Amino acid sequence: MKVVIAAGGTGGHINPALSLAQEIRKHYPDAKILFIGTKDRLEASLVPKAGFDFSTIDISGFERSFSPKALINNFGTLKKLLFVTGQCKRILKDFCPDVAVGFGGYVSGPVIRTAHKMGIKTAIHEQNAFPGKTNIALSKYVDAVMLTSPDAEKFLKNKSCVHITGLPVRKEILTADREEARRKLGIPSDRCVILATGGSLGAASINEAMCDVIKKFASRNIEIIHGYGQNGKFVPERLKEAGIDTEKYPNLHITEYIYDMATYMAAADLVISRAGASSLAEIQVLGKASYLIPYPYATENHQYYNAMTLVNAGAAEVSEQKDFTSDKLIRVVEDLLENTEKYHKMGVLARNMAITDAGRKIFDIVFSLISK
Repeated sequence: MKVVIAAGGTGGHINPALSLAQEIRKHYPDAKILFIGTKDRLEASLVPKAGFDFSTIDISGFERSFSPKALINNFGTLKKLLFVTGQCKRILKDFCPDVAVGFGGYVSGPVIRTAHKMGIKTAIHEQNAFPGKTNIALSKYVDAVMLTSPDAEKFLKNKSCVHITGLPVRKEILTADREEARRKLGIPSDRCVILATGGSLGAASINEAMCDVIKKFASRNIEIIHGYGQNGKFVPERLKEAGIDTEKYPNLHITEYIYDMATYMAAADLVISRAGASSLAEIQVLGKASYLIPYPYATENHQYYNAMTLVNAGAAEVSEQKDFTSDKLIRVVEDLLENTEKYHKMGVLARNMAITDAGRKIFDIVFSLISK
């Protein structure tokens, strides 16, 4: 079995691609797997580190701006497009894959399009509820379209080969347990717990609002876990200025980065977060109520569409960043303390949405293409 996987740019594209590669290796240890990406993005370090072969093509994305910098970048991208098909052909011809699978982003476009023209079976996976332009274009002729959310299907022109697979999540998320997590963290079973995060970089709006939440609830019977991220290093100082030394409050866990996210999320009653596809998949698997503030500058505003899949199922509440305030978040926390059953039901509804065997579903579809 020979499989080409095209993925790059962000962890949202690369992590599910690595999950597929690991699933293939689990069932077929001798399978040959080749990743195709770029030499200067995240995949160039993550893929070799995971132990998979890696080839590069010279391609970049278009910037949606008319600034001088964007125009120079876009002109460079146009030049690269003249040569990238030839690069893809050479790699595919040398490797001779049985199937090529793309996970979105500008890397997937030329690889999957070229593979299709060469008569190679092709498939794509879309992580978001609003598909990216590359996957919308590729969906017209690939042999299988795999979606994380059924909401994405309405944006595709070819619906004849659509499969709802979900999004693979880490093993530690799949096996995490609320009571075990609380024992590990020393949190009483009956205490309300909120977890807030803006990702590894942090989110200014969430950090600002959480400072006010912490100031108001630090002395209450509630556990507050907040990862403020690389850009939120002002948070501890801001709290000290307000008279809150977090080290003197055992119910406060305020840190730059939450390393054991599986444990902390498993312990939570409410997750306050952006609405990236991976985060929402983890929230669903763990069955957590969530209050979502989608990143407003995500391509095609896809985080908002991701969030609305949970909101429409009654599993989450959402506030667009332009409407998000500290007062709104404080009211949500007050509601959690007064109406825990409401948030428990939201968590149950989130869990009902979860697809816990997404990695296996993706593998089965890819393998079926090879077997045809």
